Amino acid sequence: MFSPFERLIAFRYLRARKQEGFVSVIAGFSFFGIMLGVATLIIVMSVMNGFRQELFSHILGLNGHMNAYVAGAPIQNYQDLKQKIETNAGIQSAVPIIEGQGLLNINGAASGALIRGITSHDFLLKKIFRDGIVAGDMMDFTDNKVAIGNKLAEKFGIFIGDEMVIMAPKGKASPFGTIPRSQRFEVGLIFDVGMYEYNSGFVFMPLETAQKFYRMQDGSASYLEITTTDINDLNSIKSNLTKDLDDTILLYDWRDANSSFVNALEVERNVMFLILTLIIIVAAFNIISSMIMLVKDKSSDIAIMRTMGASRRSMLKIFILTGASIGITGTLCGAAMGIAFAQNIETLRQWIEGFTGTELFSDEIYFLSQLPAKIDAGEVASVILMAIILSILATLYPAWRAARLNPVEALRYG
Repeated sequence: MFSPFERLIAFRYLRARKQEGFVSVIAGFSFFGIMLGVATLIIVMSVMNGFRQELFSHILGLNGHMNAYVAGAPIQNYQDLKQKIETNAGIQSAVPIIEGQGLLNINGAASGALIRGITSHDFLLKKIFRDGIVAGDMMDFTDNKVAIGNKLAEKFGIFIGDEMVIMAPKGKASPFGTIPRSQRFEVGLIFDVGMYEYNSGFVFMPLETAQKFYRMQDGSASYLEITTTDINDLNSIKSNLTKDLDDTILLYDWRDANSSFVNALEVERNVMFLILTLIIIVAAFNIISSMIMLVKDKSSDIAIMRTMGASRRSMLKIFILTGASIGITGTLCGAAMGIAFAQNIETLRQWIEGFTGTELFSDEIYFLSQLPAKIDAGEVASVILMAIILSILATLYPAWRAARLNPVEALRYG
């Protein structure tokens, strides 16, 4: 594609002499601009991908893919509905859940929490809980023993075996008015599932205990938590299940329950991509500036080469190769830097926090306890390709000017 002569001249122009120092400085800025732009784009997109994947995996690990419920009332005789749902194609399990608000009273301090009742068997089947136990034994999730998050335990300074009082929102009527209903529970498990919301505001208790606490009939549940065999085929499974169930049974999936998260992450991801792409575009304009200055500075050389027989096509290719070399080298260096940073982002975050004494990633704000990153090979390839194309496009106008240069005029006024 490029002759040895064209490569020789192009790479010689990249090594500017002293009197061409300013051109070299602008070319250097172009190189670093593209390198930093590509690296930043890869890092940010990897963090966004990691955040999205971790958040969704935690949400789906703690909750089902969709829920079945009766509007305004608990499900009675959930076993019949559970059996009916599980016979449908694409359904892995349907787990009965009791959910309600509660006021925790621990050592004189109070805090609201979401109480969730689940059978001991189904609780043990959740891998995110099995892997997240930091204190206690999974087999202790029975009777009046409950599971709480590590943040909630730290907040109140409680440990395994300590007691807490949970007050139900609905009390019992008496001649003196409504008396709040409360009950003592023992802390049997402390977990860390990697999401601040669950670690700080959820209390899990056995289903039978939750039924008694909320005064629900045996065999009743707030809803059934449904897990499918293929989350990517959720629409089809949901549609088939809706046809098979009574009109009184309503379904909503995890996307409906977390639509604000899904939409916010998608919008933020697209906006960040556009903003960071502008860095690469600005660096490409720097290539145009440096190449125009180089063409002007080398007008005499161009004229001499033209008079010695070099074609306009050769001049065009020489300056395209010169400018593209800056962009391609900057892109590849930026990609290497971005991938290296993304792979070690959590280690770097901890080091920076330790060095500066500041908190860069608060789990209270970002819901996750670690800064995640997932490198998408397709996205990295797209960023590299985009940066290279922009770099090559930035060289076309200066190279065209060099090819159109009149040798006679250049030698007369050069």
